Amino acid sequence: MSLLSDRITNMSTSATLAMAAKARELRAEGKDIIGLSLGEPDFNTPDFIKNAAIEAVNENYNSYTPVDGYVELKEAVITKFKRDNSLTYTLPQIVVSTGAKQSLYNVAQVLLNKGDEVILPCPYWVSYSDIVKVAEGVPVEVKTSIENDFKMTASQLEAAITPKTKMLWFSSPCNPSGSLYSKEELEALASVLVKYPNIYVISDEIYEHINYTGKPHASMASINGMFDRTVTVNGVSKAFAMTGWRVGFIGAPDWIARACNKMQGQVTSGTNCIAQRAVITALKADSSVVGYMIDEFKIRRDMVLNLLEDIEGFKTNTPEGAFYVFPDVSFFFGKTLRGTNINNATDFSLYLLEEALVATVTGDAFGNPDCIRISYAASQEQIKEAVKRIKAVLV
Repeated sequence: MSLLSDRITNMSTSATLAMAAKARELRAEGKDIIGLSLGEPDFNTPDFIKNAAIEAVNENYNSYTPVDGYVELKEAVITKFKRDNSLTYTLPQIVVSTGAKQSLYNVAQVLLNKGDEVILPCPYWVSYSDIVKVAEGVPVEVKTSIENDFKMTASQLEAAITPKTKMLWFSSPCNPSGSLYSKEELEALASVLVKYPNIYVISDEIYEHINYTGKPHASMASINGMFDRTVTVNGVSKAFAMTGWRVGFIGAPDWIARACNKMQGQVTSGTNCIAQRAVITALKADSSVVGYMIDEFKIRRDMVLNLLEDIEGFKTNTPEGAFYVFPDVSFFFGKTLRGTNINNATDFSLYLLEEALVATVTGDAFGNPDCIRISYAASQEQIKEAVKRIKAVLV
């Protein structure tokens, strides 16, 4: 009999973190691994944010923080939502957490009961499914296609709804596909949801500012009839290159926010005091201060797409946001490459790691077994070398 709980035994290991760990092992063996697996900007946190943290240390911020965040930070979040998303929240509707992942976990824990269904358009971020399962919910995967830029249609949403449906979870821009839902596309989804008043939406907008369309970001909560039924999740890890600072937040109906506050009070309590002070400064700044990162990501996106065009078997679309491409590699399934049988995306991803020394992530982890995720949050030189290596082991 296992001494571990069924809960942890049945939980999947994060595929992105597992691939990163495998890459570290190979590096420790002296192998020159190029990592295109983690969703982490390769930029440093901007100096004006770091200086705010240093100032907080010197001002002796070292005590426990309020469970739901400093009032000053919550006010900065409110200002950000109003400025960037045309969303008007009040202090009780904001909860600051130790990263957007904890924000998502909190919401699942306070809203889901055993057997409640959660619609997940595929591909979805790797942790969504397991977060739902830990809360005893049931993930309902809705397949999308590369031809439709991996976006769920209103008719697909309608077909997935059952009497047990409690929530719809999605990210825009999407990790792993880079897909971005326009205002019109969100309105189409909302036209279905208004018929089902007991379904709530989790809108993960952590990649909001990494948007190449030239059009404003569209938030589900801004769509008519959806504000009181949407939890908007965001943070500073991606656009401000602050992954390790671990600060995320939600804007939500006050009854949901209060429940998340209660849950967090029994788990981690308040987020790190120094990180919170730095994030106040980050959120008060206009997003244009990190425009240089977005410009560089767009250059890299175009570069990796152009390079992949020269490799037979990679089917791609053009992502409109985030910093990933999500090519369909099913062309290689059933083939033998250098003595290795490729049966699925996991085999293919491991083959690239072992033979090309390039770390990617299997699409299986994101609910799409035909694809792999390639992060271009790496230097142009690394991207060029990585694709060169990939091409060399596929001929």
